[in-house]
Amino acid sequence: MEPDFSFEERARAMGYARIAGVDEVGRGPLAGPVTAAAVVLDPARIPQGLRDSKKLTAKARQRLHDEIAAVAEVSIAHATVEEIDSLNILRASHLAMVRALNGLRIPADYALIDGNMLPRDMPLPAARLLRQALEATAALDGSERPRPLPLHDRLDQNPEAFRTAS
Repeated sequence: MEPDFSFEERARAMGYARIAGVDEVGRGPLAGPVTAAAVVLDPARIPQGLRDSKKLTAKARQRLHDEIAAVAEVSIAHATVEEIDSLNILRASHLAMVRALNGLRIPADYALIDGNMLPRDMPLPAARLLRQALEATAALDGSERPRPLPLHDRLDQNPEAFRTAS
């Protein structure tokens, strides 16, 4: 099954050009931060085989991760354990999402949020999506816990490659 870009197409039809997909990972663990990724893909450079990470093999997920990192703008952000404890896991997830959006080098003008609620402090117009995951962010943040996200390894090697919001 090929990915569905109808939400992105509708946003472009409304005049939005820089559309960020936003998703979180880490709401299920008993300990540790919650992490979110915001990804802006170039519609002309969408990697072949992009789809929900749960439907990909580990090898395909890694290949897509590398391809997305090479052609997209990516921002990864976190909410700490202390923030989870003070806000609750849903609000902390939303905080990480907003931080990821704010961490993009060139701001998005529209966001597609994977989930049934929009964060309260959205810095831009957005729509919520009620589907499994946004394909690009899922391929980036769909790695299984508790392993660190592959992008973190890349940040250690080349900190200028990605800007991380905290």
